[in-house]
Amino acid sequence: MNIIKYPERKDWQQILKRPYADNKEVQGLVQRILDDVKATGDSALNKYTKLYDGLELANLQVNDEDWNAADNIDAELKVAIQQAIKNITIFHSAQVEERKVIETFPGITCWRKSVGIERVGLYIPGGSAPLFSTLLMLAIPATLAGCKEIVVCTPPDKQGNIHPAILYAAAQLGITGIYKAGGAQAIAAMAYGTNTIPNVYKIFGPGNQYITAAKMLLCSQGFAIDMPAGPSEVAVLADDSCIPEYVAADLLSQAEHGPDSQVILVSDNENVLTQVLTCLDTQLAALGRKNIATAALENSRMILVNDLAEGIELLNEYAPEHLIIACKDAETIGEQVVNAGSVFLGNYAAEAGGDYATGTNHTLPTNGFAKAYSGVSVDSFVKKITFQKVTKEGLEGIANTIVTMAKAEGLDAHANAITVRLK
Repeated sequence: MNIIKYPERKDWQQILKRPYADNKEVQGLVQRILDDVKATGDSALNKYTKLYDGLELANLQVNDEDWNAADNIDAELKVAIQQAIKNITIFHSAQVEERKVIETFPGITCWRKSVGIERVGLYIPGGSAPLFSTLLMLAIPATLAGCKEIVVCTPPDKQGNIHPAILYAAAQLGITGIYKAGGAQAIAAMAYGTNTIPNVYKIFGPGNQYITAAKMLLCSQGFAIDMPAGPSEVAVLADDSCIPEYVAADLLSQAEHGPDSQVILVSDNENVLTQVLTCLDTQLAALGRKNIATAALENSRMILVNDLAEGIELLNEYAPEHLIIACKDAETIGEQVVNAGSVFLGNYAAEAGGDYATGTNHTLPTNGFAKAYSGVSVDSFVKKITFQKVTKEGLEGIANTIVTMAKAEGLDAHANAITVRLK
């Protein structure tokens, strides 16, 4: 990791820069894939599956034979998935909004109704790491929101199979529409629809820069997406009360996601940086995904600041996907956070807990988009439709206000729509 000491504010933007391939090159490739899928549907999906995965699939949809593999996971993992489902459900159930009827003026009542998006598409990464946890994070709030149809796309392994843990999680949630498709082509299929994969009204799910580019390009064409969610990232703010071994473990837990991931450590204590760096070397040597984590660490930073106030200001500028505050006054410092996807307070709030089972959602804005976007919630899966009911007396009471405003804007027909009712 690169160590930067006491950077000046004018240099923050440069040192906090994310690793990212040439955007024009990525967008050009992805746009060609989108156009191909739109034009030829399943044929394009099969072509790209063969090109990128070396597979020729007889059937894109998960069939009965595939589902039989759903039970082929050990009992301990089944229990873990069930516990995660319970915790995620408890947290997200509290987000379901009840209808509140508000009287804004005598005789006028207004309310808002949450209606589940009818068809949603969930992209579940499954290449180097089958993220069955992401299925839980997306499908549970979608179900609670009342979405009628949930379409899932996830890339198959080298044998053309979907990981059984993904299928087991889907079975627990009652999801049957799962398709063997990955990459930008899967995002395109859910947007445009093919003979096999139905089109959806909104697309969800994290992924690499190609997935993000596909979602952003489709968004510019009028398709709805959850948020820009690209390569994973974590930032840690640590003081001398942190446990360096824990901090190093949290940094590596994100670094192992992919070579284009990034981790940031900010501290007001140089000894913390030194100790964490030693722990990183020790833990890195034992990782199965050592090469991936090592590549990510090359894009990463340790930053020494003058004090924690400067540190939190710098991190608000960075707007991390995940922010861990490993400080003695973690909760107080946490109140100063204004830009982050999800915040973890104290030495025992491991980011991995939020990834799996504490209950919060792990589909979060990356690449600085936490300045304007929230993570996935039940709200992400609903449309909120407003209603109003006006009595004759209510209209009479508010009529002059409306007519006066309409005439001031030169909209005589608006004014007439009120006065005609008063005759």
